[in-house]
Amino acid sequence: MKVTPEHNDRIANMTFASVYPHYITKVKRKGRTLQELHEVIEWLTGFDDKKIQELVDEKASFETFFKKAKLNPHASLIKGMICGYRIEDIDNPLTRQVRYLDKLVDELAKGKKMDRILRA
Repeated sequence: MKVTPEHNDRIANMTFASVYPHYITKVKRKGRTLQELHEVIEWLTGFDDKKIQELVDEKASFETFFKKAKLNPHASLIKGMICGYRIEDIDNPLTRQVRYLDKLVDELAKGKKMDRILRA
């Protein structure tokens, strides 16, 4: 699937707060914990539990969310398909970062071991 400029704009303007509850539901339904979800988010962004909650409370867009993040230097090791897109083929940096997060949450929900998810 080809990522369009409209798609990139929609991703940039989407709020983290609108997606975060879905991440929680997805991982808990599969027997994983909120703490594991936060560990994955912290690995990718550097955000601790308090900062995650602040971003949810302020309804930060994904654009703001990733501007404030310190992206893990190993994030580029996240590859594969998510939501019909091959991550490594996404040209827009913000859209790719959001898909990194989606992929990590998906791997957590699929029961992968944490050291594999965190590219250790």
